[in-house]
Amino acid sequence: MNVLLLYPDRRFQPEGAFPPQTEDLVADLGLDVLFEAMSQGDEFIHDVVKEVLLSGETDVRTIRYRQAVLQDCLAHPDVVRRMYDVPLQALKRKREQWLGIFGSYYPSSILSSGRHMLEVYFELLRELRQIADRYGTSFRSPGFRRFFAMLQQELDDAYLATVSRHLKMLRFRRGVWVSARLGRGNEGTGYVLRRPDASNGGWMHRILGKGSPIYTYTLPSRDDQGVRTLAQLRDRGLNRAANAVAQAAEHVESFLMALRAELAFYIGALNLAEMLDRLGMPVTFPVPAPLEEERWQARGLYNIVLALNGPSKVVPNDVSADGKRLVIITGANQGGKSTFLRSVGLAQLMMQSGMFVPAVEFSASVSRHVFTHFKREEDSTMKSGKLDEELARMSRIVDRLRPGAMVLFNESFAATNEHEGSEIARHIVSALVARGIRVFFVTHLYEFARGLWEEGREDTLFLRAERRPDGRRTFRIIPGAPLPTGFGPDLYREIFASSSS
Repeated sequence: MNVLLLYPDRRFQPEGAFPPQTEDLVADLGLDVLFEAMSQGDEFIHDVVKEVLLSGETDVRTIRYRQAVLQDCLAHPDVVRRMYDVPLQALKRKREQWLGIFGSYYPSSILSSGRHMLEVYFELLRELRQIADRYGTSFRSPGFRRFFAMLQQELDDAYLATVSRHLKMLRFRRGVWVSARLGRGNEGTGYVLRRPDASNGGWMHRILGKGSPIYTYTLPSRDDQGVRTLAQLRDRGLNRAANAVAQAAEHVESFLMALRAELAFYIGALNLAEMLDRLGMPVTFPVPAPLEEERWQARGLYNIVLALNGPSKVVPNDVSADGKRLVIITGANQGGKSTFLRSVGLAQLMMQSGMFVPAVEFSASVSRHVFTHFKREEDSTMKSGKLDEELARMSRIVDRLRPGAMVLFNESFAATNEHEGSEIARHIVSALVARGIRVFFVTHLYEFARGLWEEGREDTLFLRAERRPDGRRTFRIIPGAPLPTGFGPDLYREIFASSSS
């Protein structure tokens, strides 16, 4: 039995290990805010959500498969939450009632604990089967349809009745029946656990019935060694049955824990959807495209982290960058450029996880990886200058870059003079674009941006933070040529005018 709600053809196996650049990506995009909103304090959901979002699925078929599953979750949130509660109940009852099957070396104890686990687990499997019977036809995604059909097929009434009968038998209410042969030196060998003979049941049959003579031996009440020896004989007979029951319990538990892990991602997405609905923020299921198509279109795209942090005004943006491998964003200081850049990275990660994205419409090609190279504040612990630190960080990113990746630059290489910073940026960006890497670059390096503008490249899009004639920022990003100023005096007047008043 496989869950297969995150992948159509394989199980979800979280690794929990991320490359070094992941910390920068999380910090630069504010992903911790998104993780917390989705997990709502649940550490397990937090870890699963982080794993799925940062794994960057590149198979378009898998992304669409998850989208369909999530759409079912959004249509039936109560049913999905009820399903997620099933493995949680398994964990809770295991903690409350026993320590597990590995707390003892004795077959009799292992068998007892394993049987107890199976009784609890099959009660929960029966509940999943009931959910499948009642709600299965209401779900439309291939993932859930396959999952419910599997439950109904594998856990049909005949199978559940057989399991119930076996578990009842394993309670050994008529004692443990074991057969053995005499081996060398009259030692017992060939111990086999036997099914109690139903035809030999009942004291009346044993008194009045005819059959083979039965020889019995009763241990004296104080024969402690005899009790231990008899227990050893019983354990030899139970050994194979104990192993089988323990393995069966482990297999069922593995299925339930896989269900917990795969549904955890969708529970996180449900939590996020409910929060955004309360905030009145729109979401859409994006249209993913293969890497080679180089598509990127957005309408009403906004920074979801900014929306979750509130109460700041969130301004959406419309951008068409199909066929554009390089996007240069310039314009007024404090005009929303960095906010837009973060919205690009967040939407890309959310799309490739199979989620909805914060926009009215969104379509993009998948990227092999998403990297960020944002400027850093001055750090007293630095052993070299800021430019050296930026170049060293860029070198580490380059070591992992492959064609089809995406790199988001925010005010990079501005720690030196205009000319030198522009030359560094131009050489690095030109090399990345030539290697098939998509670049979004927020910059105040006018020489760098103007030089690219004058080249007139078809694969480059120029955007600018909008500024009204009176100096007000709209926080919208619009197409526009680079300007030789960031309009710093606007901010100077705003700050000192407000302080003088």
